[in-house]
Amino acid sequence: MTEHEVVIAGGGPTGLMLAGELALAGVDVAVVERRATQDLPGSRAGGLHARTIEVLDQRGIADRFLAEGQVAQVAGFASVRLDISDFPTRHPYGLGLWQNHIERILAGWVGELGVPIQYDVEVIGFTQDETGVDVALSDGRSLRAGFLVGCDGGRSLIRKAAAIEFPGWEATTSSLIAQVEMADEPELGIRRDASGTHALGKVEYEIRDGEVAYQKGGVVGVMLTEKSVGATGEPTLGDLRERLIAVYGTDYGIHSPTWISRFTDATRQAVAYRKGRVLLAGDAAHIHSPVGGQGLNTGVQDAVNLGWKLAQVVHGSAPERLLDSYHAERHPVAARVLRTTMAQVALMRVDDRTEALRESVSELLSMDEPRKRFAAMMSGLDIHYDLGEGHPLLGRRMPDLDLVTADGTLRVFNLLHGGRPVLLNLAEPGPLGTTPWADRVRAIDANYGGAWELPALGTVPAPAAVLIRPDGYVAWVGDRAQLGLADALTTWFGPPTKA
Repeated sequence: MTEHEVVIAGGGPTGLMLAGELALAGVDVAVVERRATQDLPGSRAGGLHARTIEVLDQRGIADRFLAEGQVAQVAGFASVRLDISDFPTRHPYGLGLWQNHIERILAGWVGELGVPIQYDVEVIGFTQDETGVDVALSDGRSLRAGFLVGCDGGRSLIRKAAAIEFPGWEATTSSLIAQVEMADEPELGIRRDASGTHALGKVEYEIRDGEVAYQKGGVVGVMLTEKSVGATGEPTLGDLRERLIAVYGTDYGIHSPTWISRFTDATRQAVAYRKGRVLLAGDAAHIHSPVGGQGLNTGVQDAVNLGWKLAQVVHGSAPERLLDSYHAERHPVAARVLRTTMAQVALMRVDDRTEALRESVSELLSMDEPRKRFAAMMSGLDIHYDLGEGHPLLGRRMPDLDLVTADGTLRVFNLLHGGRPVLLNLAEPGPLGTTPWADRVRAIDANYGGAWELPALGTVPAPAAVLIRPDGYVAWVGDRAQLGLADALTTWFGPPTKA
Protein backbone atom coordinates (compact mmCIF):
# COMPACT_ATOMS: atom_id res chain seq x y z
CA MET A 1 0.00 0.00 0.00
CA THR A 2 1.41 3.39 -1.06
CA GLU A 3 1.62 5.96 1.72
CA HIS A 4 1.38 9.75 1.58
CA GLU A 5 1.03 12.35 4.29
CA VAL A 6 -1.94 13.88 2.46
CA VAL A 7 -4.12 12.64 -0.41
CA ILE A 8 -6.29 15.14 -2.28
CA ALA A 9 -9.34 13.86 -4.14
CA GLY A 10 -9.86 16.13 -7.12
CA GLY A 11 -7.46 17.96 -9.41
CA GLY A 12 -9.48 21.09 -10.13
CA PRO A 13 -8.39 24.59 -9.11
CA THR A 14 -9.00 23.99 -5.39
CA GLY A 15 -7.20 20.65 -5.29
CA LEU A 16 -4.26 21.94 -7.32
CA MET A 17 -3.87 25.06 -5.18
CA LEU A 18 -3.94 22.96 -2.01
CA ALA A 19 -1.37 20.56 -3.46
CA GLY A 20 0.93 23.48 -4.23
CA GLU A 21 0.55 24.95 -0.74
CA LEU A 22 1.35 21.62 0.90
CA ALA A 23 4.31 20.94 -1.38
CA LEU A 24 5.77 24.37 -0.58
CA ALA A 25 5.66 23.36 3.09
CA GLY A 26 7.48 20.08 2.40
CA VAL A 27 4.47 17.78 2.77
CA ASP A 28 4.31 14.49 0.85
CA VAL A 29 1.04 15.04 -1.03
CA ALA A 30 -0.60 13.24 -3.94
CA VAL A 31 -3.60 14.21 -6.07
CA VAL A 32 -6.15 11.73 -7.42
CA GLU A 33 -8.13 13.00 -10.42
CA ARG A 34 -10.87 11.07 -12.21
CA ARG A 35 -10.27 12.74 -15.58
CA ALA A 36 -7.85 11.00 -17.91
CA THR A 37 -5.80 14.20 -18.30
CA GLN A 38 -5.80 17.73 -16.94
CA ASP A 39 -7.62 18.83 -20.10
CA LEU A 40 -10.98 20.40 -19.32
CA PRO A 41 -13.47 20.44 -22.19
CA GLY A 42 -14.89 23.93 -22.47
CA SER A 43 -14.48 26.89 -20.21
CA ARG A 44 -16.57 26.57 -17.02
CA ALA A 45 -15.57 29.41 -14.69
CA GLY A 46 -14.38 32.53 -16.44
CA GLY A 47 -11.98 34.45 -14.28
CA LEU A 48 -10.21 35.51 -11.12
CA HIS A 49 -11.18 38.22 -8.67
CA ALA A 50 -8.68 40.66 -7.18
CA ARG A 51 -8.05 38.81 -3.91
CA THR A 52 -7.35 35.55 -5.75
CA ILE A 53 -4.84 37.36 -7.96
CA GLU A 54 -3.24 38.67 -4.75
CA VAL A 55 -3.09 35.14 -3.34
CA LEU A 56 -1.29 33.95 -6.47
CA ASP A 57 1.01 36.96 -6.23
CA GLN A 58 1.86 35.94 -2.65
CA ARG A 59 3.26 32.73 -4.13
CA GLY A 60 5.07 34.45 -6.97
CA ILE A 61 2.94 32.98 -9.77
CA ALA A 62 0.39 35.72 -10.53
CA ASP A 63 2.33 36.83 -13.63
CA ARG A 64 1.72 33.42 -15.22
CA PHE A 65 -2.03 34.07 -15.15
CA LEU A 66 -1.83 37.77 -16.00
CA ALA A 67 0.22 36.93 -19.10
CA GLU A 68 -2.63 34.84 -20.53
CA GLY A 69 -5.77 36.57 -19.27
CA GLN A 70 -7.54 39.84 -19.94
CA VAL A 71 -7.37 42.42 -17.16
CA ALA A 72 -10.81 43.96 -16.69
CA GLN A 73 -13.26 45.28 -14.14
CA VAL A 74 -15.21 42.10 -13.45
CA ALA A 75 -16.62 42.62 -9.95
CA GLY A 76 -20.37 43.01 -9.99
CA PHE A 77 -23.60 42.45 -8.11
CA ALA A 78 -26.76 41.29 -9.89
CA SER A 79 -25.38 42.47 -13.26
CA VAL A 80 -24.33 45.86 -11.82
CA ARG A 81 -20.65 46.37 -12.58
CA LEU A 82 -18.55 47.61 -9.67
CA ASP A 83 -15.34 49.49 -10.45
CA ILE A 84 -12.42 48.75 -8.11
CA SER A 85 -9.77 50.68 -10.03
CA ASP A 86 -9.38 53.12 -7.11
CA PHE A 87 -8.88 50.37 -4.49
CA PRO A 88 -5.61 50.27 -2.51
CA THR A 89 -4.24 47.07 -4.02
CA ARG A 90 -1.56 46.24 -6.58
CA HIS A 91 -4.30 44.42 -8.51
CA PRO A 92 -7.37 46.73 -8.64
CA TYR A 93 -9.06 44.60 -11.29
CA GLY A 94 -10.19 41.11 -12.15
CA LEU A 95 -8.85 38.75 -14.78
CA GLY A 96 -10.81 37.18 -17.61
CA LEU A 97 -9.33 33.70 -18.01
CA TRP A 98 -11.23 30.48 -18.61
CA GLN A 99 -10.96 27.68 -16.08
CA ASN A 100 -9.21 25.29 -18.46
CA HIS A 101 -6.31 27.75 -18.66
CA ILE A 102 -6.37 28.40 -14.90
CA GLU A 103 -6.08 24.65 -14.27
CA ARG A 104 -3.33 24.21 -16.84
CA ILE A 105 -1.21 26.96 -15.26
CA LEU A 106 -1.79 25.65 -11.73
CA ALA A 107 -0.94 22.11 -12.82
CA GLY A 108 2.32 23.38 -14.29
CA TRP A 109 3.24 25.02 -10.96
CA VAL A 110 2.29 21.91 -9.01
CA GLY A 111 4.37 19.81 -11.38
CA GLU A 112 7.40 22.02 -10.75
CA LEU A 113 6.93 21.35 -7.04
CA GLY A 114 7.07 17.61 -7.67
CA VAL A 115 3.51 16.69 -6.72
CA PRO A 116 2.32 13.42 -8.32
CA ILE A 117 -1.12 13.60 -9.96
CA GLN A 118 -2.77 10.25 -10.64
CA TYR A 119 -5.18 10.64 -13.55
CA ASP A 120 -8.01 8.41 -14.73
CA VAL A 121 -8.66 7.13 -11.21
CA GLU A 122 -10.94 8.28 -8.41
CA VAL A 123 -11.57 7.66 -4.76
CA ILE A 124 -14.43 5.20 -4.28
CA GLY A 125 -14.32 4.91 -0.49
CA PHE A 126 -12.22 5.26 2.62
CA THR A 127 -11.95 4.28 6.25
CA GLN A 128 -10.20 6.36 8.87
CA ASP A 129 -8.68 5.60 12.25
CA GLU A 130 -6.75 7.58 14.84
CA THR A 131 -3.56 7.67 12.79
CA GLY A 132 -4.71 7.97 9.20
CA VAL A 133 -7.05 7.15 6.34
CA ASP A 134 -7.12 4.11 4.05
CA VAL A 135 -8.25 5.33 0.63
CA ALA A 136 -9.76 2.90 -1.90
CA LEU A 137 -9.26 3.76 -5.58
CA SER A 138 -11.32 2.81 -8.63
CA ASP A 139 -8.41 0.85 -10.15
CA GLY A 140 -8.32 -1.53 -7.19
CA ARG A 141 -5.35 0.04 -5.43
CA SER A 142 -5.32 1.55 -1.96
CA LEU A 143 -3.49 4.52 -0.53
CA ARG A 144 -2.68 5.23 3.09
CA ALA A 145 -2.73 8.89 4.08
CA GLY A 146 -2.41 10.88 7.24
CA PHE A 147 -5.23 13.10 5.96
CA LEU A 148 -7.68 12.99 3.05
CA VAL A 149 -9.04 16.23 1.56
CA GLY A 150 -12.14 16.18 -0.62
CA CYS A 151 -11.83 18.71 -3.44
CA ASP A 152 -14.12 16.59 -5.59
CA GLY A 153 -16.93 18.99 -6.40
CA GLY A 154 -20.53 19.58 -5.46
CA ARG A 155 -21.43 15.90 -5.65
CA SER A 156 -18.44 15.04 -3.46
CA LEU A 157 -18.10 11.36 -2.67
CA ILE A 158 -15.74 12.30 0.16
CA ARG A 159 -18.40 14.46 1.81
CA LYS A 160 -21.07 11.78 1.41
CA ALA A 161 -18.85 8.94 2.62
CA ALA A 162 -17.86 11.02 5.65
CA ALA A 163 -21.59 11.49 6.40
CA ILE A 164 -21.23 15.27 6.54
CA GLU A 165 -24.61 16.94 6.15
CA PHE A 166 -25.10 19.33 3.23
CA PRO A 167 -28.19 21.41 4.01
CA GLY A 168 -29.42 24.38 2.04
CA TRP A 169 -31.98 25.44 -0.52
CA GLU A 170 -33.34 23.59 -3.54
CA ALA A 171 -33.01 25.02 -7.03
CA THR A 172 -35.47 27.66 -8.21
CA THR A 173 -33.91 28.18 -11.65
CA SER A 174 -32.15 25.91 -14.13
CA SER A 175 -29.99 26.86 -17.09
CA LEU A 176 -28.34 25.16 -20.02
CA ILE A 177 -24.76 26.17 -20.67
CA ALA A 178 -22.65 25.13 -23.62
CA GLN A 179 -19.97 25.93 -26.13
CA VAL A 180 -20.92 25.32 -29.75
CA GLU A 181 -20.26 26.50 -33.26
CA MET A 182 -22.95 28.33 -35.23
CA ALA A 183 -23.50 28.58 -38.98
CA ASP A 184 -25.05 32.03 -38.56
CA GLU A 185 -23.70 34.96 -36.56
CA PRO A 186 -25.67 35.08 -33.28
CA GLU A 187 -27.14 38.04 -31.44
CA LEU A 188 -24.47 38.53 -28.79
CA GLY A 189 -25.19 39.83 -25.35
CA ILE A 190 -27.74 39.33 -22.60
CA ARG A 191 -31.47 38.95 -23.17
CA ARG A 192 -34.20 38.80 -20.54
CA ASP A 193 -37.71 37.52 -21.10
CA ALA A 194 -40.51 36.04 -19.03
CA SER A 195 -38.62 32.78 -18.57
CA GLY A 196 -35.35 34.27 -17.35
CA THR A 197 -31.95 35.54 -18.43
CA HIS A 198 -30.13 34.26 -21.51
CA ALA A 199 -26.76 35.10 -23.04
CA LEU A 200 -24.67 34.45 -26.14
CA GLY A 201 -20.99 35.38 -26.31
CA LYS A 202 -17.86 34.49 -28.21
CA VAL A 203 -15.37 32.36 -26.29
CA GLU A 204 -12.39 34.08 -27.93
CA TYR A 205 -12.35 37.84 -27.48
CA GLU A 206 -10.12 40.82 -26.85
CA ILE A 207 -10.55 43.82 -24.59
CA ARG A 208 -9.65 47.05 -26.35
CA ASP A 209 -9.77 50.31 -24.42
CA GLY A 210 -11.90 48.62 -21.80
CA GLU A 211 -14.40 47.28 -24.35
CA VAL A 212 -14.91 43.66 -25.40
CA ALA A 213 -14.18 43.05 -29.10
CA TYR A 214 -15.26 39.88 -30.96
CA GLN A 215 -14.33 38.44 -34.33
CA LYS A 216 -16.71 36.67 -36.67
CA GLY A 217 -17.04 32.92 -36.40
CA GLY A 218 -15.47 30.77 -33.74
CA VAL A 219 -16.89 29.02 -30.71
CA VAL A 220 -19.92 30.59 -29.04
CA GLY A 221 -20.76 30.34 -25.36
CA VAL A 222 -24.46 29.79 -24.77
CA MET A 223 -26.46 30.22 -21.57
CA LEU A 224 -30.22 29.67 -21.66
CA THR A 225 -32.63 29.64 -18.74
CA GLU A 226 -34.87 26.60 -18.94
CA LYS A 227 -38.64 26.87 -18.67
CA SER A 228 -38.75 24.66 -15.60
CA VAL A 229 -36.57 23.15 -12.90
CA GLY A 230 -36.01 19.46 -12.33
CA ALA A 231 -34.79 18.03 -15.63
CA THR A 232 -32.75 14.86 -15.20
CA GLY A 233 -30.16 13.31 -17.44
CA GLU A 234 -27.43 14.95 -19.47
CA PRO A 235 -28.65 17.76 -21.74
CA THR A 236 -28.30 17.25 -25.50
CA LEU A 237 -27.75 19.37 -28.58
CA GLY A 238 -31.44 18.86 -29.28
CA ASP A 239 -32.35 20.40 -25.91
CA LEU A 240 -30.12 23.37 -26.69
CA ARG A 241 -31.59 23.80 -30.17
CA GLU A 242 -35.15 23.68 -28.86
CA ARG A 243 -34.45 26.32 -26.22
CA LEU A 244 -32.60 28.62 -28.65
CA ILE A 245 -35.59 28.58 -31.00
CA ALA A 246 -37.96 29.34 -28.11
CA VAL A 247 -35.90 32.33 -26.93
CA TYR A 248 -34.35 33.73 -30.14
CA GLY A 249 -36.63 32.32 -32.84
CA THR A 250 -33.73 30.45 -34.45
CA ASP A 251 -31.07 27.92 -33.54
CA TYR A 252 -28.41 29.85 -35.55
CA GLY A 253 -27.42 26.54 -37.15
CA ILE A 254 -25.69 25.21 -34.03
CA HIS A 255 -23.33 22.29 -34.47
CA SER A 256 -20.13 20.73 -33.15
CA PRO A 257 -20.66 21.23 -29.41
CA THR A 258 -17.51 21.28 -27.30
CA TRP A 259 -19.59 20.52 -24.26
CA ILE A 260 -23.13 20.95 -22.94
CA SER A 261 -24.08 21.08 -19.29
CA ARG A 262 -26.72 22.31 -16.87
CA PHE A 263 -26.49 24.40 -13.71
CA THR A 264 -29.02 25.53 -11.15
CA ASP A 265 -29.12 27.93 -8.23
CA ALA A 266 -29.24 25.09 -5.69
CA THR A 267 -27.45 26.46 -2.64
CA ARG A 268 -25.89 24.23 0.02
CA GLN A 269 -23.06 24.24 2.53
CA ALA A 270 -21.42 21.45 4.53
CA VAL A 271 -22.18 21.72 8.24
CA ALA A 272 -18.56 20.81 8.97
CA TYR A 273 -15.43 21.22 6.87
CA ARG A 274 -13.65 18.55 8.87
CA LYS A 275 -14.52 15.15 10.27
CA GLY A 276 -11.55 13.53 11.94
CA ARG A 277 -8.81 13.20 9.35
CA VAL A 278 -11.08 14.04 6.43
CA LEU A 279 -11.51 17.64 5.26
CA LEU A 280 -13.50 19.40 2.53
CA ALA A 281 -12.66 22.39 0.34
CA GLY A 282 -14.14 24.19 -2.64
CA ASP A 283 -17.42 22.97 -4.16
CA ALA A 284 -17.29 19.87 -1.97
CA ALA A 285 -17.96 22.23 0.94
CA HIS A 286 -20.31 24.76 -0.71
CA ILE A 287 -22.36 25.13 -3.89
CA HIS A 288 -24.36 28.07 -5.19
CA SER A 289 -25.38 29.87 -8.35
CA PRO A 290 -22.39 30.94 -10.48
CA VAL A 291 -23.68 34.52 -10.63
CA GLY A 292 -20.91 36.82 -9.43
CA GLY A 293 -18.16 34.36 -10.34
CA GLN A 294 -17.16 33.59 -6.75
CA GLY A 295 -17.13 29.79 -6.71
CA LEU A 296 -13.66 29.04 -8.09
CA ASN A 297 -12.20 32.00 -6.21
CA THR A 298 -13.68 30.89 -2.88
CA GLY A 299 -12.32 27.37 -3.41
CA VAL A 300 -8.79 28.56 -4.19
CA GLN A 301 -8.86 30.72 -1.07
CA ASP A 302 -10.14 27.75 0.98
CA ALA A 303 -7.02 25.89 -0.14
CA VAL A 304 -4.66 28.70 0.86
CA ASN A 305 -6.27 28.94 4.30
CA LEU A 306 -6.07 25.19 4.86
CA GLY A 307 -2.68 24.37 3.34
CA TRP A 308 -0.27 25.92 5.87
CA LYS A 309 -2.38 24.77 8.82
CA LEU A 310 -2.53 21.18 7.60
CA ALA A 311 1.20 21.22 6.86
CA GLN A 312 2.05 22.23 10.43
CA VAL A 313 -0.17 19.49 11.85
CA VAL A 314 1.40 16.93 9.52
CA HIS A 315 4.90 18.00 10.60
CA GLY A 316 3.89 17.96 14.26
CA SER A 317 4.87 21.60 14.86
CA ALA A 318 1.28 22.54 15.73
CA PRO A 319 -1.49 20.56 17.46
CA GLU A 320 -4.34 19.03 15.48
CA ARG A 321 -6.80 21.55 16.94
CA LEU A 322 -5.28 24.16 14.59
CA LEU A 323 -7.39 22.52 11.86
CA ASP A 324 -10.54 23.64 13.68
CA SER A 325 -9.68 27.21 12.71
CA TYR A 326 -10.07 26.23 9.04
CA HIS A 327 -13.79 25.64 9.49
CA ALA A 328 -14.15 28.56 11.90
CA GLU A 329 -12.66 30.99 9.36
CA ARG A 330 -13.80 29.70 6.00
CA HIS A 331 -17.34 28.53 6.80
CA PRO A 332 -18.57 32.12 7.46
CA VAL A 333 -16.88 33.35 4.27
CA ALA A 334 -18.72 30.79 2.13
CA ALA A 335 -21.96 31.37 4.04
CA ARG A 336 -21.81 35.01 2.99
CA VAL A 337 -21.11 33.99 -0.61
CA LEU A 338 -24.22 31.80 -0.49
CA ARG A 339 -26.32 34.70 0.79
CA THR A 340 -25.02 37.14 -1.81
CA THR A 341 -25.59 34.71 -4.69
CA MET A 342 -29.15 34.04 -3.53
CA ALA A 343 -29.76 37.78 -3.32
CA GLN A 344 -28.40 38.26 -6.84
CA VAL A 345 -30.55 35.47 -8.26
CA ALA A 346 -33.60 37.06 -6.64
CA LEU A 347 -32.70 40.47 -8.12
CA MET A 348 -32.29 38.98 -11.59
CA ARG A 349 -35.83 37.67 -11.85
CA VAL A 350 -37.77 39.14 -14.75
CA ASP A 351 -41.07 40.39 -13.34
CA ASP A 352 -41.80 44.13 -13.28
CA ARG A 353 -41.53 44.47 -9.50
CA THR A 354 -38.10 42.82 -9.42
CA GLU A 355 -37.00 45.03 -12.32
CA ALA A 356 -37.99 48.08 -10.28
CA LEU A 357 -36.04 46.74 -7.30
CA ARG A 358 -33.00 46.03 -9.46
CA GLU A 359 -33.06 49.60 -10.78
CA SER A 360 -33.15 50.89 -7.20
CA VAL A 361 -30.23 48.66 -6.19
CA SER A 362 -28.30 49.80 -9.26
CA GLU A 363 -28.82 53.43 -8.27
CA LEU A 364 -27.70 52.67 -4.72
CA LEU A 365 -24.54 50.93 -5.93
CA SER A 366 -23.64 53.91 -8.10
CA MET A 367 -23.01 55.84 -4.86
CA ASP A 368 -19.42 55.76 -3.66
CA GLU A 369 -19.75 54.20 -0.21
CA PRO A 370 -22.11 51.33 -1.22
CA ARG A 371 -20.00 50.74 -4.33
CA LYS A 372 -16.84 50.36 -2.26
CA ARG A 373 -18.51 48.11 0.31
CA PHE A 374 -20.05 45.71 -2.22
CA ALA A 375 -17.06 45.78 -4.57
CA ALA A 376 -14.74 44.86 -1.71
CA MET A 377 -17.05 41.99 -0.81
CA MET A 378 -17.44 40.65 -4.36
CA SER A 379 -13.70 40.91 -5.09
CA GLY A 380 -12.75 39.15 -1.85
CA LEU A 381 -10.70 42.11 -0.63
CA ASP A 382 -12.76 42.69 2.52
CA ILE A 383 -12.46 39.21 4.06
CA HIS A 384 -12.07 39.52 7.81
CA TYR A 385 -11.35 36.56 10.06
CA ASP A 386 -12.54 37.06 13.62
CA LEU A 387 -9.30 37.04 15.60
CA GLY A 388 -10.62 39.18 18.41
CA GLU A 389 -10.63 42.90 19.20
CA GLY A 390 -7.73 45.11 18.25
CA HIS A 391 -6.20 47.02 15.36
CA PRO A 392 -8.28 47.18 12.13
CA LEU A 393 -5.60 45.08 10.38
CA LEU A 394 -6.13 42.12 12.70
CA GLY A 395 -7.67 39.25 10.75
CA ARG A 396 -7.51 41.13 7.43
CA ARG A 397 -5.28 40.78 4.37
CA MET A 398 -1.87 42.38 4.71
CA PRO A 399 -1.37 45.15 2.12
CA ASP A 400 1.40 44.54 -0.39
CA LEU A 401 3.59 47.44 0.69
CA ASP A 402 6.98 48.43 -0.69
CA LEU A 403 9.19 48.05 2.37
CA VAL A 404 12.63 49.54 2.94
CA THR A 405 14.91 46.89 4.46
CA ALA A 406 18.61 46.29 4.96
CA ASP A 407 18.48 44.26 1.74
CA GLY A 408 16.84 47.05 -0.23
CA THR A 409 13.22 47.61 -1.19
CA LEU A 410 11.05 44.51 -0.82
CA ARG A 411 7.38 43.91 -1.47
CA VAL A 412 5.45 42.27 1.35
CA PHE A 413 4.12 39.62 -1.02
CA ASN A 414 7.67 38.68 -2.03
CA LEU A 415 8.30 37.75 1.59
CA LEU A 416 5.43 35.22 1.35
CA HIS A 417 6.58 33.36 -1.76
CA GLY A 418 7.83 30.41 0.28
CA GLY A 419 4.62 30.12 2.30
CA ARG A 420 6.28 30.97 5.62
CA PRO A 421 4.93 33.37 8.26
CA VAL A 422 6.62 36.74 8.68
CA LEU A 423 6.99 38.99 11.73
CA LEU A 424 7.42 42.50 10.39
CA ASN A 425 9.03 45.01 12.74
CA LEU A 426 8.33 48.53 11.52
CA ALA A 427 9.69 50.40 14.53
CA GLU A 428 13.18 50.54 16.02
CA PRO A 429 15.25 47.61 14.69
CA GLY A 430 15.84 44.76 17.07
CA PRO A 431 14.48 41.38 18.16
CA LEU A 432 10.78 41.06 19.00
CA GLY A 433 10.86 37.81 20.94
CA THR A 434 10.53 35.34 18.08
CA THR A 435 13.73 33.39 18.83
CA PRO A 436 11.84 30.31 20.16
CA TRP A 437 9.96 30.24 16.83
CA ALA A 438 12.92 31.14 14.60
CA ASP A 439 12.71 27.77 12.83
CA ARG A 440 9.16 28.61 11.70
CA VAL A 441 8.79 32.41 11.58
CA ARG A 442 10.91 34.84 9.58
CA ALA A 443 11.59 38.15 11.35
CA ILE A 444 12.19 41.27 9.23
CA ASP A 445 13.12 44.82 10.27
CA ALA A 446 11.68 47.33 7.80
CA ASN A 447 10.41 50.86 7.30
CA TYR A 448 7.34 52.11 5.49
CA GLY A 449 6.54 55.79 5.28
CA GLY A 450 3.29 55.76 3.33
CA ALA A 451 -0.34 55.60 4.42
CA TRP A 452 -1.90 52.29 5.42
CA GLU A 453 -5.14 51.79 3.48
CA LEU A 454 -7.61 48.92 3.36
CA PRO A 455 -10.35 48.42 0.77
CA ALA A 456 -13.71 49.77 1.96
CA LEU A 457 -12.26 50.75 5.38
CA GLY A 458 -9.88 53.42 4.12
CA THR A 459 -6.87 54.69 6.07
CA VAL A 460 -5.93 52.86 9.29
CA PRO A 461 -3.27 53.68 11.91
CA ALA A 462 0.27 52.59 11.00
CA PRO A 463 1.26 49.59 13.16
CA ALA A 464 4.63 49.18 14.84
CA ALA A 465 4.74 45.44 14.17
CA VAL A 466 2.59 42.82 12.44
CA LEU A 467 2.62 39.04 12.36
CA ILE A 468 1.63 37.83 8.91
CA ARG A 469 0.35 34.28 8.40
CA PRO A 470 1.39 32.29 5.31
CA ASP A 471 -2.04 32.99 3.76
CA GLY A 472 -1.36 36.73 3.93
CA TYR A 473 -3.69 37.57 6.83
CA VAL A 474 -2.56 39.48 9.89
CA ALA A 475 -2.47 37.36 13.07
CA TRP A 476 -1.13 39.98 15.51
CA VAL A 477 -0.59 43.73 15.60
CA GLY A 478 1.51 45.29 18.37
CA ASP A 479 4.66 47.10 19.36
CA ARG A 480 7.90 46.46 21.25
CA ALA A 481 5.92 45.68 24.40
CA GLN A 482 5.05 42.41 22.59
CA LEU A 483 1.72 42.08 24.40
CA GLY A 484 -0.03 38.98 23.07
CA LEU A 485 2.75 38.08 20.62
CA ALA A 486 3.80 34.84 22.29
CA ASP A 487 0.17 33.73 22.48
CA ALA A 488 -0.37 34.50 18.78
CA LEU A 489 2.79 32.66 17.78
CA THR A 490 1.77 29.64 19.85
CA THR A 491 -1.81 29.67 18.52
CA TRP A 492 -0.84 29.74 14.87
CA PHE A 493 2.62 28.17 14.72
CA GLY A 494 2.79 25.85 17.69
CA PRO A 495 4.64 25.92 21.01
CA PRO A 496 8.08 27.51 21.27
CA THR A 497 11.16 25.41 20.67
CA LYS A 498 12.90 24.63 23.93
CA ALA A 499 16.42 26.01 24.28
